[in-house]
Amino acid sequence: MNKYPIHPVAAIRSLYVHRHLIMTLVRRDMAARYRGSIFGILWALFNPLLMLVVYTFVFSVIFKARWGGGGDSKTEFALLLFLGLIIFNIFSECISRAPATIISNSNYVKKLIFPLEILPWVNIFVALLNALISLSVWLVVFVFLFGLPAPSLLLLPLVILPLILFIMGLSWGLASLGVYVRDVGQLVGIVVTITMFLSPIFYPVSALPERFQSIVLLNPLAMVIEQMRQILFWRQPTDLTYYWLELLGSAVVAWLGFAWFQKTRKGFADVL
Repeated sequence: MNKYPIHPVAAIRSLYVHRHLIMTLVRRDMAARYRGSIFGILWALFNPLLMLVVYTFVFSVIFKARWGGGGDSKTEFALLLFLGLIIFNIFSECISRAPATIISNSNYVKKLIFPLEILPWVNIFVALLNALISLSVWLVVFVFLFGLPAPSLLLLPLVILPLILFIMGLSWGLASLGVYVRDVGQLVGIVVTITMFLSPIFYPVSALPERFQSIVLLNPLAMVIEQMRQILFWRQPTDLTYYWLELLGSAVVAWLGFAWFQKTRKGFADVL
């Protein structure tokens, strides 16, 4: 029997079996992050709000970016921008932490019974919790200005699922690679910055020349950001024509990352 199975069911089973341990580590991570600070978990809100103010001023005032069909006011621009930032911050936080996931938890590596494969889950649940805080504030402002969101809001978990699978695949791969190649962390920082500007965070995909639109939509973040805006801000049902293809592709990435992690984890203790 393979000590570290690589089939997709093993990844799902590990998540389910160790769910209580994962939640304990998530709570510990959140507590450690804000321990000793005056505002505590409110920093999870202050940081994106500060970035929102800066980006809104730069792109709506200086560069005068606009969304077609609306979004001409600074408030609407800020709400549309904030949705893009929420999605990007999930990606950015997880991918930036991924290369150091095993290194920073080296005390677990030599514990033979500790399920190292759950550590990327901890990262993504922390990021999702922070995103939920930001999204709650977004919804309060939206309801105050425009009224209740449409029932399409219920599609949000469905829209986010491919992104979660994609991030998990990259996180498993980078967590393993980061043990053996320490330069990965530096490279990932550059890639995350490039991804921010290649994602439709500060502009709609429709504002790009047609020859570039299909290229930008290959970015897994782009489709999720556009769908988020469609169902939350525009209050319209999103086009799920390519959703199952997107979900399948993300599932394959998740499985490949998990398989790579399981295959290479045997050498972690020797390297660390």
